Amino acid sequence: CHFNQGCLCAVVGTKKTDLNFSGKASLLDSGEDFEMLDDDIDDNPPPLEDAGGGKKTKTEEPAEDQNTGTLAPLDEWMDMLGNGQLKKKVLQAGHGPDSRPTKGQNVKIHLKTSLADGTLIEEQPELSFTLGDGDVIQALDLTVQLMEMREKALVQANAKYAYGALGSLAPDVPPNAELALEVQLLDATEAPDLELLSPQERIALAGQKRERGNVYYQRADYAFAVNSYGIALQVTESSSKVDISPEEEEELMDVKVKCLNNMAAAQLKLDHYEAALRSCVSVLAHQPDNIKALFRKGKVLALQGEYAEAIKILKRALKLEPSNKTIHAELSKLVKKHSEQKGAEQAMYKKMLGNPASGSSGMQKHQARSSWVVSWKWLFGATAVAIGGVALSVVIAARN
Repeated sequence: CHFNQGCLCAVVGTKKTDLNFSGKASLLDSGEDFEMLDDDIDDNPPPLEDAGGGKKTKTEEPAEDQNTGTLAPLDEWMDMLGNGQLKKKVLQAGHGPDSRPTKGQNVKIHLKTSLADGTLIEEQPELSFTLGDGDVIQALDLTVQLMEMREKALVQANAKYAYGALGSLAPDVPPNAELALEVQLLDATEAPDLELLSPQERIALAGQKRERGNVYYQRADYAFAVNSYGIALQVTESSSKVDISPEEEEELMDVKVKCLNNMAAAQLKLDHYEAALRSCVSVLAHQPDNIKALFRKGKVLALQGEYAEAIKILKRALKLEPSNKTIHAELSKLVKKHSEQKGAEQAMYKKMLGNPASGSSGMQKHQARSSWVVSWKWLFGATAVAIGGVALSVVIAARN
């Protein structure tokens, strides 16, 4: 994902919103490691950039107006994505197309959330969020971009663009539930300049984005999780025109390290190994003995087939935390794989070079045979020389 200052979160200090997809917490240990959830979640939701101008289509069944209880005319519904799963109908006209908000702005809306059967779930008179940052469900992020100031609209959202197959505990939404959202755009303002935020505001803002990423991760929406962690990192890394104390710098660094660790976990789930490796290296540059970064770096190297280096990294992590069962299990698995890999390589080399044992034996036999031939040749030559010498002596003696 590419980030810019315009896509950062709402001003710290506005009303805090809790639009978490689920109230379930599945963070392990200190809260920065994650468990894998069910795999039946749509892994390819359309990016927020897919929101276009929309087109009006006729629906198979008329929708009921939440205000009057009467059936709305079929041709008033706008199919925003062209797939029939996210539709919008204007209930009250706004101030014109020029008053529409843009991505990166802080918006405030009045929201009433109901199930498709009309059951009211919750009402939020002043819900604030940053448009396009993924702070809220996709149905809202996509719809509000196409609303005019003071416009009131009714939105019908498929579960895919709401709380999905898992549902939510807060608010209480059952799994795979379609929603009816009544939305009115109240205000839109520019996002604050990060350089002018106080250190505590930056810490709070980065923490909110990181927590949002955790929610996405727990729901297996790993691409959205990476996006949220990336925005949080940008907040922690931005320059500041405000004085910051060493304690506040350390606090910002703590948030940054957590974001990088969690981003590495999400990148691993997406099989983005090089990106995950870079995230781990960044953590270790700040904290060389960070157990989680060492563990994930070892996993990445193992997935890339670098077993020897992975084992070395995991042994280092295990030395720092000898009682960690997860590291023990991963290390044992890698040692076995590395041994199998070496055995396979040795077998391959033997096959390429032939049978070294039989070749060596043949060579020894050949050397022995050659040595035997040389010995007999030497002995025969020496005998001939000796006989010749004796004969020559006899001839000389006879002549004398």
